[in-house]
Amino acid sequence: MTPISAARRLVASAANLKLRGKLFVVFLFASILPLLFFVYYSHATLRDELTNQQYANTAATISQINSNLESKLDAYGKISTTLYLDDTLRAYLSQDYSGDTSRFVDAYGYFNNTINNVLTTNPDIHALTLYVTNQTIPLDHIYIRRLDETFMRSPEYEAVKNTYGNIRFLSKRPRPDAPATLTLTRLLNSDSLNFPYGVLTMDILESDIYSLMAKESDDKSIFVVDRGGAILSAKDKSMLGARLDSFVEDGFQDGREGKYDGTYDGEKVFVVYRTTSYGWKTVVLIPYRNFIENAHDATRRILLFAIGSILLATLLIYVTARLITKRVELLLRMIRKVEREEFDVRVDALGRDEIGQLGIAFRSMANRLDNLITEVYKKEIDKKEAEMNVLQAQINPHFLYNTLASISSLALRNADPRMNRMVSDLAKFYRISLNKGKNVISVSEELTLTKYYVAIQRIRFEGLLRMHYDIDESVHPFPIPKLTLQPFVENCINHAIWDDRRGINIIIRARREGGDIALMVIDDGAGFRQTTNASDADASETGRVASGYGIANVDKRMKLMYGPSYGVTLFSRPGIGTSVRIRIPG
Repeated sequence: MTPISAARRLVASAANLKLRGKLFVVFLFASILPLLFFVYYSHATLRDELTNQQYANTAATISQINSNLESKLDAYGKISTTLYLDDTLRAYLSQDYSGDTSRFVDAYGYFNNTINNVLTTNPDIHALTLYVTNQTIPLDHIYIRRLDETFMRSPEYEAVKNTYGNIRFLSKRPRPDAPATLTLTRLLNSDSLNFPYGVLTMDILESDIYSLMAKESDDKSIFVVDRGGAILSAKDKSMLGARLDSFVEDGFQDGREGKYDGTYDGEKVFVVYRTTSYGWKTVVLIPYRNFIENAHDATRRILLFAIGSILLATLLIYVTARLITKRVELLLRMIRKVEREEFDVRVDALGRDEIGQLGIAFRSMANRLDNLITEVYKKEIDKKEAEMNVLQAQINPHFLYNTLASISSLALRNADPRMNRMVSDLAKFYRISLNKGKNVISVSEELTLTKYYVAIQRIRFEGLLRMHYDIDESVHPFPIPKLTLQPFVENCINHAIWDDRRGINIIIRARREGGDIALMVIDDGAGFRQTTNASDADASETGRVASGYGIANVDKRMKLMYGPSYGVTLFSRPGIGTSVRIRIPG
């Protein structure tokens, strides 16, 4: 079923509803739906407003967290830079200790003092280790370790091997026996950046990073993730090192900050994020229930009020519809009584409003009908019957007059054997025309009658009449008023011939059109200027006058017999010809 046909069926069903049902449908569309839309709109507007406000507050919080985080990371970077630029440290790490082992005593004294100072002044640094390429330096495996093949396969070395001294931060999955940490790693280069002499690693306590946002995480979840989406810091330490998109949808946009909706731990959340200068993202997950609950409460109150209003309005519309439809049904019963020609109607119970006034007017009409039905109805029927008989009688004498005039004209001019054929055709014409006083004959008989008339006129207009018949045989048995086609053929002969040498072509057609029958008389004669209706065509400005009562006669008879939707349609243009279309029921 197409949408258009479905809509039409719905409209048809609505049109067939009782008045009470229509009132309820109107009430539904005029009251209930707008009220529900208002509830939805209020909820959506309040929700959007709270969401925008929450986003603004959260964005400001994230901005402050990022600022503190960048300051903290900058501080770690400055510590690593201090060690990176320490010429004494570089010299001790690069010196050859294979000849005199006593020299490394001073070196270790410097290492211990330098690294212990860093750890003491920065308690959030859990460990600081130097991995060296110098094969002659003794190792303590605490501060100084060998940059061997094992370390070269580690993530710390992979992150910095092509950075030429830039710092990198890495996350680590926490071990059960150690606190969670982040690792700062940096390549140590000599004066020529192509020859690194070691790698500096600094393990930073993740708790120190999380402390920057711990105060803001009471009613929300806050994460710090690296460029690859791995979690660097979170309240739940078991999530460290895992990817954030394994817990909540990844809806990050290309910009440095944004927001989107997601689901976390089975709950719908509002996700807000912002990127630091280090490429990390601070991500805040806020459960919608935390700030939408107020909107839900307000919506529930509005909805309760709306339901109460709808119930009250439904009761009122039901009572009103009942009062109206009850009286309409009573009026309908009275109308059906009148339809059964029972004109004794009472309208006392209909009141004095518009319906009551309608009932009073209906009673007056019923009484009026009762008085006129016997006088007007029967008289009108007799009048129509008499009018049809008069109209029929008006055609035959005129045709007889014209035909006799033709015979007289031929007889006066010259005795001619054609006179015998004319009189014979005239007798056949009248035998069908009179038809024992009947006014209705079949289409087949009407065509035969017309052919006899044409045969008579061909004797008079020898060589000028060219007749063509296009008849659907299925229309032959259908009834038609007598002398329907003949007046139009007579018009063609008497008024359309404008050239005595050229003559005229006349086409008579009969065919089925749907449930009706169309009869057409078409000529290529002189034509005339067409007026506004068929009746006026009998006296056009060109001087062409329809034979006898002609077009108006046939059209009136059709309408009297079949109704106003049937009759004659005429089209004519000067110099082109005339087309007459007669439509009767099939």
